[in-house]
Amino acid sequence: MKPITKAIRTRVEQTKEMEHSSPLFLTSSFCYTDAETMRAAFADEIDVNIYSRFSNPTVDEFVQRVCALEGAETGYATASGMSAVFASFMALMKQGDHLLSCNAIFGSTHTVITKILSKYGIDYTYVSATATAEEWKAAIQPNTKMIYLETPTNPGLDILDLQMISNIAKENNILLNVDNCFATPIGQRPIDFGADLVVHSATKWMDGQGRVLGGVVVGEEKLINEIYLFCRSTGPALSPFNAWVLSRSLETLDVRMERHSGNALYLAQQLENHPAITSLKYPFLASHPQHAIAKKQMYNGGGIVCFELKGGLESGKAFLNNLQMLTLTANLGDTRTIASHPASTTHAKLSEAERQAVNITPGLIRISVGLEHKEDILADIVQALEKC
Repeated sequence: MKPITKAIRTRVEQTKEMEHSSPLFLTSSFCYTDAETMRAAFADEIDVNIYSRFSNPTVDEFVQRVCALEGAETGYATASGMSAVFASFMALMKQGDHLLSCNAIFGSTHTVITKILSKYGIDYTYVSATATAEEWKAAIQPNTKMIYLETPTNPGLDILDLQMISNIAKENNILLNVDNCFATPIGQRPIDFGADLVVHSATKWMDGQGRVLGGVVVGEEKLINEIYLFCRSTGPALSPFNAWVLSRSLETLDVRMERHSGNALYLAQQLENHPAITSLKYPFLASHPQHAIAKKQMYNGGGIVCFELKGGLESGKAFLNNLQMLTLTANLGDTRTIASHPASTTHAKLSEAERQAVNITPGLIRISVGLEHKEDILADIVQALEKC
């Protein structure tokens, strides 16, 4: 079966009620028929559910569906995207290890890397999102344990060459950890290019309606087992209710991303030469600096468009204030189109120098393109631009 079919048809075992849609197992713990079975469960001699912090049938279904989409062996779901990122770091790195990361990453991930990992004796080095193979190789240290990256990057939509970086990681026996949130497994499968781990904020496109928080990390079984053991003890478990919502949402992810990416491409094409915009980026536009790489490793360009306004910060404020339909929020991946200003929201904790290094300028606007009619989205943006 194709990945999307496998994901839709993957489900928990049907109960005696013969339900068509999977039930929600909203329970904190699980029961045993006798003392010996209970002892064996806690001794890890049998594979059964114990406690929903460890495992839960509804959560397991969600994870298995993501694995089907990503082509992964197994995975573990967490309470949020950031808990998935943090767990993928802490479970697999230790004091004295070194993390090599792309510098263009989500603001909270930047905080974890620069402010939190150092408390545990884990060092880091950043390389540019546009770094060459030689620059990636030069940044590797003897104690480099993991390479971490986003592609497309948040919010600048830089595209990193997964095959190139994967080859470098394997040549040096380094784990490759890829945040695939922006692309989704419908738009890109990093494991096909050699990634060892893939992390997601399921809060975004996977949910698709701005309802629940969730995160997931998938990949090689031996690596996921270490993440599972870390999370089992530290507790960032995904709520069964949130997992049930997310699992249902995965059934429509393919058709939703077709509309999101189609709307985004239309929007990018119509706005690229607008007089109020100095530059615009979308991976599937021929003008994108890494367009060839995007076409090589992505099935679609995703649902994010970003552009730089003439007039910088003041124009950015005016644009947001003049929008009539688009929503102002820091979230993305919703049915409703969202406009945000990264420099003052998602990446506000970066220094000015750090923002400049990853091209987060005062006039940068990020549009998460929704499912509304494309002409209505365009009309609202155009009328707001005309008032800047």
